[in-house]
Amino acid sequence: MAEEVLKSVEDIFHEAEDVDTTVLFDKMWGYLTELRGRIETRFPDLSLDPSCDDLLDYEAPGGQAKGVLQTWSGPGMDWLVHSHLGDPIKGFTNLHLTAWLGPEIAVPHLGIAWGTLPDLWFYVDLQPRSDLLVNTHELDTYFEPFNQRFLELREDDRFKTFVSRALYVRQAVSEIGLAYVIDRSEDMIDTMFELTGETVDLWLEFIDNAPEVPMGERAALAERDLAVRRTVAERDPANVLGVEFYGEEFTDRLVR
Repeated sequence: MAEEVLKSVEDIFHEAEDVDTTVLFDKMWGYLTELRGRIETRFPDLSLDPSCDDLLDYEAPGGQAKGVLQTWSGPGMDWLVHSHLGDPIKGFTNLHLTAWLGPEIAVPHLGIAWGTLPDLWFYVDLQPRSDLLVNTHELDTYFEPFNQRFLELREDDRFKTFVSRALYVRQAVSEIGLAYVIDRSEDMIDTMFELTGETVDLWLEFIDNAPEVPMGERAALAERDLAVRRTVAERDPANVLGVEFYGEEFTDRLVR
């Protein structure tokens, strides 16, 4: 059974020595960009949202901690986020590729977050669109295909299971969600890429085969989606590291 990590992201970072992770960061950002390209192929009419124009390229006072926040929207895609922040030279990076679908279909949303603390941390998951205790169709159709992989990884001692100390975060991670701390070896980096890539590819298949949501149900679904997206962003415990690097006011702007 894999070891569990119960320390917060903040504690892991502060207890570690500074390690320059620039090379790894560049590699991760490059692969996330490739995955975004796969999504854009399926959603070819996305446009950068002008509300985040001032965040396309930013830096903290002093200029060492930098970041990028690209947000896209268009037909079928309510909010696609491709972002990074942190200071790779000190060993802290946080990269995201998250896709929040429109209410036309009820396929789960896609969540990808990678980072260095400087240990390599990664999260790959699907965000349900309903209560899976009741909607067993969504559970069986979109989550069951990942169940065997989840069980196999929990028995693989190369993967240290990250268990958030925040109750809300544990509630937000699905039962097939991958949240692990792993070594920064080439083998484990490639494995992380492979696990993430296969998740994206199967998720895109789900989209291609999804039935349309009836018009009368779309408004309620969109309202729920927005509430989940807002709450996840506001209650992310890692926001404290954003405050440390960028200040409270600017971090609040990023969260919003």
